[in-house]
Amino acid sequence: MSLVQPTRKPAKNAATDSPQHAGASHAVFRGRWLPWLLLLPSLIVLAVFSYYPALSTLRLSVFRANIVIGNEQFVGVENFVTLLRSPVYHQVILQTLVFMALVVSLGLIIALGLAWLASKPIAGAKFYRLMLIYPYALSPAIAGTLWLFLFNPEVGAVNALLGNLFDLKPRWLDNPVLAFGLVVAATVWKGLGYNIVFYLAAIQTVPKELTEAAEIDGANGWQSFWRVVFPLLSPMTFFLVFTNIVSALFDSFGLVDILTRGGPVYGQTGITTFLMYQLYQDGFRNFRSGAAASQAVLMLMLVVCIVVLQFRYGNRKVHYGA
Repeated sequence: MSLVQPTRKPAKNAATDSPQHAGASHAVFRGRWLPWLLLLPSLIVLAVFSYYPALSTLRLSVFRANIVIGNEQFVGVENFVTLLRSPVYHQVILQTLVFMALVVSLGLIIALGLAWLASKPIAGAKFYRLMLIYPYALSPAIAGTLWLFLFNPEVGAVNALLGNLFDLKPRWLDNPVLAFGLVVAATVWKGLGYNIVFYLAAIQTVPKELTEAAEIDGANGWQSFWRVVFPLLSPMTFFLVFTNIVSALFDSFGLVDILTRGGPVYGQTGITTFLMYQLYQDGFRNFRSGAAASQAVLMLMLVVCIVVLQFRYGNRKVHYGA
C-alpha cells in the first residue's frame, strides 16, 4: 500500500490551466503524523549524539566540574573569564590562528595547482588523479604514524636521505619551528585529496570556449588561468575556505597527538598545542570538565565569527555563472 497518494486535479480554470499545468499533481502523505514517524529514527540519532551533548556542554561550561570526582559547583562565567585572562590560552589561540591560516592558504594553493595539472588530457590521468586523492582516505592516526616514521630523527627515511646527501639530521620533533612546520605540512598533505576532488570537478565544468577565446586574444597559459578560469572557481574556493577552516580547527587533533602530543614547549605551552588539543588536555588529562566545556563554547563562537566575516566580506568576490 502506498504511503503517498496524488491529489486530484481541481476543476478547470481558464486562468490557471495551461500546457505546463496539464497533468500536474502533488503527492501528499496519508495522515499528518506519518512524515514525523518517518523522520523519527533520524531525530532520535540527532537528539542522542548531537543535541543532547551540545546542551550538556553549554550547561557544563558554567560549572566547575571534575569528571573523576563527579562534583559540580556553579560558577557562572568564571570559566570564560579565567580562560580569556590566561596567557597560556592567549598563546594557544595565536598558534591556532597561525596554523589555520597556513593550512588553509597552502592547502588551497597546492590543491588548485595539482587539480589544474590533473585536468590536462595526459596519459595515465586517471591513475594520477587517484594517487592525488588517496591521502584523504587515510585516517588521521594512520597519516600521523606515517609522518612520524618518515621524520623520526634517528631512523626516519627523511633524515637518512638528508644525512647521505648533506650530512644533516634535523631534530624535527624537538625543534619548535620544525615541529610546527611538520604538523602544518602533514595537515596540508592529509587534506589535499579533498580539495583536489572539488577543484578538479569545478575546473572540468569551465567551458573550453572561454579559454580558447582567451588564447585567440593572445593570453598565455598563466593569464588564461588567472583571468578566466580562477574567477569562475570562486564559488568553489569560497566553499573550500570554510570547510578547510573547520577541518584545521577540529580535525587536526589526531595528527598532533601522534606526531608531537602538543610539544615541544615554547613560551607558556607547547608550540603545537592548538585549541582542540588544549581542550583535550584540560578535559581528559587534567579532568577539568567545566574548563573544557567553556573552551568548546568559545571554539563554537570563533567558528561563528569566522563564518559571519567570510559571508560578509568574502562573498563579494564570488562570481556565479560564466
